[in-house]
Amino acid sequence: MTTAEVTKTQPTPHHKERKLIDYFTFNTDHKVIGIQYLVVSFIFAAFGGSFAEVLRTELATPNPDFVAPDLYNQFLTMHGTVMIFLWIVPAGAGFANYLIPLMIGAEDMAFPRLNAVAFWMFPIGGILLLMSFAVGAPQAGWTSYPPLSLMTGKWGQEIWILSLLGGGTSSILGAINFLTTILKMRMPDMDIHSMPLFCWAMLATSTLILLSTPVLAAALILLSFDLLAGTHFFNPTGGGDPVVYQHLFWFYSHPAVYIMILPFFGIISEVLPVHARKPIFGYRAIAYSSLAICFLGLIVWAHHMFTSGTPGWLRMFFMAATMLIAVPTGVKVFSWCATIWGGKLSLNSSMLFAIGFLSSFLIGGITGIMVASVPFDIHVHDTYFVVGHFHYVLFGGSVLGLFAGIYHWYPKMTGRMMNETLGRIHFILTFVGLNLTFMPMHELGLMGMNRRVALYDPQFQGLNQLSTIGAYMMGIAALPFALNFIMSVFNGEKAGRNPWRALTLEWQTSSPPIIENFEEAPILWAKPYDYGIDTEELQEASVSELLAEVSAESK
Repeated sequence: MTTAEVTKTQPTPHHKERKLIDYFTFNTDHKVIGIQYLVVSFIFAAFGGSFAEVLRTELATPNPDFVAPDLYNQFLTMHGTVMIFLWIVPAGAGFANYLIPLMIGAEDMAFPRLNAVAFWMFPIGGILLLMSFAVGAPQAGWTSYPPLSLMTGKWGQEIWILSLLGGGTSSILGAINFLTTILKMRMPDMDIHSMPLFCWAMLATSTLILLSTPVLAAALILLSFDLLAGTHFFNPTGGGDPVVYQHLFWFYSHPAVYIMILPFFGIISEVLPVHARKPIFGYRAIAYSSLAICFLGLIVWAHHMFTSGTPGWLRMFFMAATMLIAVPTGVKVFSWCATIWGGKLSLNSSMLFAIGFLSSFLIGGITGIMVASVPFDIHVHDTYFVVGHFHYVLFGGSVLGLFAGIYHWYPKMTGRMMNETLGRIHFILTFVGLNLTFMPMHELGLMGMNRRVALYDPQFQGLNQLSTIGAYMMGIAALPFALNFIMSVFNGEKAGRNPWRALTLEWQTSSPPIIENFEEAPILWAKPYDYGIDTEELQEASVSELLAEVSAESK
């Protein structure tokens, strides 16, 4: 259910306004914290993207002639770590912080101070990670498998561990807050099947974080002991088993893929019905498929380890579980396609990114089924095929979903509309660059080019140069987005409270919302995706009539 948008007949009471300085302080307002998460995550993304451009420039030629091999390994490790742990994961948390209380009719998160603590652990850990360049950044890749991680750059590797422990703690604190807020702070008339689908997505995401992140923390602490104290938990020279680290790492890091994608599944479920002017197809199917992904995501981790001596019977289990997880994901994709089928599509920037998400994520999903098969995975393991698949899922999926959300909720966050011309330029450059960068990687992998190496056979140069051109296009695409994002704050067209004529609760308050979120208690009158249903009578009802009705019902 959601609120009606009603015209206030009484004068609007004065509410304290946010000042710019509030966004640089320890602030407990969930809206401030959400914007802090988003802005800081994009700052880190600029670093991670710069590292990627260095990598692709190096790979434009077969010989390591742009940066030294050890520096290449540092940029490789930092690129993956920054993009995953300092951009996509916290960006999802940013949307959740900003939107969840507004969507369920609450004034704030359940634990506002804990929320602020969770945020400030994130930039501190990120700055610490970037400072590792001063002592030699880690070189073992974002997975940091031992024994390689025990042999290269001890202090850089230790800083990497401390940074991830800080970020993981931040995620756990945020997950506790999200779960408590969604389950306990919904407005009285909103049952669980009346919530926006973004809230369902965050229920699943938060559950995954709470169940899997402590396992990663245990692995990192044990790896730290091996580095600093000379223990041999994972060091084979002293009887340790590096495969145990792989089990612990992937028990978190495969669910981490869903931690990175599920919030943006929720965003797509919000964007498509609004801009297609159609009710969402299969509300409950989409909602419960998120929970199914949450469960199945915890039992597929060893498909990353088919070449690590995994017994045949266990390979079969994880292959079947991995293929099975495609079912709830397919339910979502089918429901999204059915939602826009026959709709009155508004091809604005948000909708373009949402449709781009559908096509790109579908490619990542299809190649995911391919690498779930044991024989095929053994053939392409540690090749660029896996890199292409991974980036279609997380860039073609998470990042395009992230931009769809930015364009969709920017008017609510700032009170201004973004420029559509710049938005479309951003989409075209990003979408073309994405496919030009990552599609050739599948062919490179099938031809046998190994990932994470700067030196390769000259026969692979042509496809690598295509990928490099695509990476430059994506880098250029960031310029119109940054220009649009900054300029629209000051010069964008005023948005009003509901420029998209959407039905979920966040659109029924001012843009940007007041500190208390709502001027008066929101009133439920329709489901959140009832587009095309005649609600004219309810919309024309006066404030006094609606309040009298609620008062009578409460008595």
